[in-house]
Amino acid sequence: MSSFAIGGTAFLCVFGAALTGMFLRSRLPGHHLSPESKDAIKLATAVVGTLSALALGLLVASAKKSFDDAGTESRALAGRVVLLDRVMAHYGPETTVMRGTLRKLIEVRLSEAGGNDSGERALDNGLSVEPVQDELRSLSPQSDAQRGLQSRALQISGQIAEARWLRTETEAGGFPGAFLAILVFWLALLFASFGLLAPGNATVVGTLFVCALSVTGALVLIIDMDHPHLGFIRVSDTPLRLALERLGQR
Repeated sequence: MSSFAIGGTAFLCVFGAALTGMFLRSRLPGHHLSPESKDAIKLATAVVGTLSALALGLLVASAKKSFDDAGTESRALAGRVVLLDRVMAHYGPETTVMRGTLRKLIEVRLSEAGGNDSGERALDNGLSVEPVQDELRSLSPQSDAQRGLQSRALQISGQIAEARWLRTETEAGGFPGAFLAILVFWLALLFASFGLLAPGNATVVGTLFVCALSVTGALVLIIDMDHPHLGFIRVSDTPLRLALERLGQR
């Protein structure tokens, strides 16, 4: 389920709970909303509000870490690509075709990431360096220097391949559904208490609408940042584009 679908469902639950609270306010007997009852409701919901704030804070920290890690990974990938190209250049003219293959792989990766695909295609068909690795293994070094460069190139390409598959496994994860469901339940309970204690006028309804939209919008951003290669908030491809400009240089 996409982040927008989750956010929309959460908004319906939260704002619907607020409207339900307003409806119950007009139907409950007067003594149910006495000052003592309101104080008890406020104390109980304060506990839930504190738990919700802590949970949202943890989610923000986790999503920010995922996004920052993806940015670091993108910069490291760009550096390894340039380094791999330079190592192959020092090996000799035998690697000219391999360097061209590497360049084409990066161009495909950038075109898919910048296109209209949902992002899963870029994960499956992204910067796969297996063709370059196969060509590197087929080389026949003629000196110790070339053998060292071949070994170094295989090592760097192996790091690029490992990072790609680790990224695929990371993107397959995400926040546990049960955790999000409980958080939405807490928020709905809070807004139900707001509607129960507030007068049912247009100003209150509008305020609760905006607040519910803001809270559930935060959930959308959190979930989207936790998948930095798939959502509408994506890690920049600028490092890889800069690396592409440096490929093929002598």
